[in-house]
Amino acid sequence: MANDNIFSGLKVVDFSSFVAAPGAAVILSDFGADVIKVEPPHGDPWRNGHKVPFQPSAHDPYQWHLANRNKRSIALDLKSQGAQQIIFELANWADVFIVNTPHHARKKLKLEYDDVAGWNPRLIYADLTGFGEHGPDAELPGFDITSYWARSGLLSMTRDAGAPPTWPVGGSGDNATAVGLYAAIVTALYRRERTGKGSYVTTSLLAQGVWSASVSIQAALAGAKFPPMHDRTHPANAAANVYRSSDGTWFVLIVTPDKVVPVVNAMGRHDLLTDTRFSDPAHLVANMPQLTAIFDEVFGAKPMAHWHEVFSGVNVTFGEVRGPQEVVNDPQLAANDIVVPLNGAGGKLTSTISSPITVHGVTKAPAQRAPDLGEHTEQILGELGFDANSIINLRESGAIAKAAPPRKQESAV
Repeated sequence: MANDNIFSGLKVVDFSSFVAAPGAAVILSDFGADVIKVEPPHGDPWRNGHKVPFQPSAHDPYQWHLANRNKRSIALDLKSQGAQQIIFELANWADVFIVNTPHHARKKLKLEYDDVAGWNPRLIYADLTGFGEHGPDAELPGFDITSYWARSGLLSMTRDAGAPPTWPVGGSGDNATAVGLYAAIVTALYRRERTGKGSYVTTSLLAQGVWSASVSIQAALAGAKFPPMHDRTHPANAAANVYRSSDGTWFVLIVTPDKVVPVVNAMGRHDLLTDTRFSDPAHLVANMPQLTAIFDEVFGAKPMAHWHEVFSGVNVTFGEVRGPQEVVNDPQLAANDIVVPLNGAGGKLTSTISSPITVHGVTKAPAQRAPDLGEHTEQILGELGFDANSIINLRESGAIAKAAPPRKQESAV
């Protein structure tokens, strides 16, 4: 492949925090963009995300590197008077300006679209909110579990009958939203190529959640009648259900009508094809729990390796339910560059997850560790035109944080 970074020369200022909006900047960086991460003096709270109790605990800040690899960091006190000149220079330098600060705080900091776009009419201003720009809840704070999952309807539908809503996988809604914000930015960049004009683009965790749930939400818009919630032991279709093998592996099985005969034969239960409880369509619906119980018994008698071979042999759709520790060892991830090396992070963190976009003929930029807080402050200010005395004055005024100590190389053990 040619090393043709699509966004080489594209300049991005990332004023955002936590996961979704920074994730959009990561995708731009994967394709060669120069991304400056602007942080408050105490840093983006996501630097300590690996210490949050309900997240997997680790010594290495794995979440920070995932959401901020390939970026440079400047630590800036946006409330200080001297920061305004730096913001002005950053906005003039940038092609893309990403922000997710609540709008009421944004106004005080003079970071609204009208504040910065007047300085640079070619700027793409990317705004991420929890619940959208308008409406009675526009100012509510939102995380992916509240905005993407709960408010969108997804959380109510991803459970079995009788079970309460559960806690979804951390960051799952955020990272889906990151792709949406990235798409908005790229759409605006294409518009700029055609018109020369910048744009104000936006999406929200709520909009992305509703889009993910859109088949069901569209059904509600059409006045559709919804079936009962899924019940594994009393499914609407025993051939589209979740089962467990003898070695405890759960798997999802989806047998389309054209595959019923070969699958049942491969299971060694061709007798089910002539069983009047199941061969007659009218009886089949009434006896679906009995068919499910038979499948439970059959599938529970052999290990997953056996069923993997059986299902693959008849080309039926199935999926093993795997935990994170199993997923990272899946050969499909390495073969398709889903997991890639992470350079320079130190500790045990030697690899990361690439963004889910591939352009054939283009090699993504190698993944580099996320920056230390304020690591590139002086370098960035120099590139923006600030001389040594100006940088000293900014530091003494508190506009920029004190210089960080030299980075120590961590042991890999």
